[in-house]
Amino acid sequence: MLRRDALEAIYPELAPCVVVTIMGAVAAELHDLGHRPNFFYLEHAMGLASSMGLGIALSRPELTVVVLDGDGSILMNLGSLTTMARYQPPNLIHVVFDNEVLLSVGQSFTTATATGSDLAAMAAAAGVPRTAKVDTVDDFRDAFHAALKSKALTTLVAKIEPEGPASYFIDVHMLENRFEFQRYLKQM
Repeated sequence: MLRRDALEAIYPELAPCVVVTIMGAVAAELHDLGHRPNFFYLEHAMGLASSMGLGIALSRPELTVVVLDGDGSILMNLGSLTTMARYQPPNLIHVVFDNEVLLSVGQSFTTATATGSDLAAMAAAAGVPRTAKVDTVDDFRDAFHAALKSKALTTLVAKIEPEGPASYFIDVHMLENRFEFQRYLKQM
């Protein structure tokens, strides 16, 4: 499965959600599908999208928060899985795109998932109530829809090919994105 295809499959459902992405390929591919003011591209903070999403979910329980993460990023901050499990915000969906490499810095840097580490199992062992691991677009779409309906903290691990976008360019400046996202949260 390609990440872009997975993102495209859930893109319509992201319209009413607060969306926080990691840097690099995830942000670039989501932006390429069409920027929205409810999208925050967390640049220069690898590993912290899950923590930021958790904070928003806890402080704004009326909103659905979707974190679009990566295997390298969540491996840098595994403690966020235990913290999410401790507080269990029912409005948080944590999607982890697992391509087994640090794609944004080069495909030669494999992550621990390339040698058997299972992020869905780690999330479940941390106490996340709903976890799933999928490897097709149809299964990803179904699992994401089920997470939206469940109203329970979910970590959804999507196994994807190690292929990135043609360009990592995002024409929304980092500060502009920050202020636009803040305005969006205030008006919601």
